[in-house]
Amino acid sequence: MNKKQVIWMARMVSIIFTPFYLPLTGLIALYVFSYLNMLPWAYKLTSLLLVWLFTVMLPAFLIRLYRNYNGWSPIQLGTRERLIIPYVISISCYFACYYLMNLYNTPHFMGSILVAALGVQVLCALINVWWKISIHTAAIGGVTGGLLAFSLIFNFNPVWWLCLVIFLGGAVGTSRMILRQHSLSQVIGGFLIGMFTAFMLILIM
Repeated sequence: MNKKQVIWMARMVSIIFTPFYLPLTGLIALYVFSYLNMLPWAYKLTSLLLVWLFTVMLPAFLIRLYRNYNGWSPIQLGTRERLIIPYVISISCYFACYYLMNLYNTPHFMGSILVAALGVQVLCALINVWWKISIHTAAIGGVTGGLLAFSLIFNFNPVWWLCLVIFLGGAVGTSRMILRQHSLSQVIGGFLIGMFTAFMLILIM
């Protein structure tokens, strides 16, 4: 495998495992492992669509619009100083989603996923003022922390799922370093911050 192929694969991994999928992944896990799997399919699909719209499609569209307006490539947008507006966009979309879920009285644990995702985003945004951190690995870390928290709450064995998530975390972190977007310390720091933040927030709520 030559250098171009490695870089292409790293870009694909970064695109596929975008940090916006943290709440959606958590909600799917909740529907698989908890009593919420008894909810009607129509309700589950509607809630998944709502979360996808506000935490994946809308922030991705607005950030792309912002990037195109400034004439930046995805790599150029990745500098620490230019990430402030994308963080604000993402946090605003997540908060809007949480507000709507509360407005329609969604089950408590569904809201806790949004709070955990918001917590990870806000913490990473604050850290980014002084030190660039990997939001990609923070999101994977958040999935790991959420999985651990829900395994304690609902008493299921998460070992095989943890193996999968940690493997994906390693792939995402490696891709970010190959693309020269982050150092090893930024990748590991992002993962640990995401994991502990999501774990603690979900348990507390």
